[in-house]
Amino acid sequence: MFLAKKLLGGIIDVVSNIDPAQFVPSEPPPPRRPAVYAEQHESDEERQFRRVFQQLAGDDMEVSPAELMNILNRIISKHGDLKTDGFSIESCRSMVAVMDSDSTGKLGFHEFKYLWNNVKKWQGVYKSYDADGSGVIGADELPNAFRAAGFPLNDQLFEMIIRRYSDENGNMDFDNYIGCLVRLDAMCRAFKTLDKNNSGTIKINVQEWLQLTMYS
Repeated sequence: MFLAKKLLGGIIDVVSNIDPAQFVPSEPPPPRRPAVYAEQHESDEERQFRRVFQQLAGDDMEVSPAELMNILNRIISKHGDLKTDGFSIESCRSMVAVMDSDSTGKLGFHEFKYLWNNVKKWQGVYKSYDADGSGVIGADELPNAFRAAGFPLNDQLFEMIIRRYSDENGNMDFDNYIGCLVRLDAMCRAFKTLDKNNSGTIKINVQEWLQLTMYS
């Protein structure tokens, strides 16, 4: 709990000092609507993505943590330039938990699309900052890689993230990079939702505190 408190404190410092141009999260997934209504109001791009989603999600049209793990690991198996041990079921459970806005335990279409778009964007950042082509991002490359992804970390939070997500040499592989950014993005969005007047400070009760720290 002490570590979680320090981590949240660091994130609060980050959010309160972020220039809006540096952290502009995408709009959160919209409320779930009946498929018939959604399909009638979607762009061609969204309809095409929905067809892909139907193939990935199966009949229930939701992606479980196990399905997410299989999808992500299938994707990265095709990218030999990304060093990774693979996405674990625990990592995918955590990602689903912070993205699951309607508390179904799975990702619906819009929740999955939001995550998918972020993973694609962050994959591009990851590859661009792997300057030596090693497949991992070195400790000296990480600050700029996080900044380019929209998270200019202060030194305290950066050191904590290195200890949590990097290997003994300070290098971070792809699955740890994505897992960390998913959590940062979710917590920053939660902070901004609670910071009604954009003051950079919030007051939270114990339930909100637990929601913010449980999956960090």
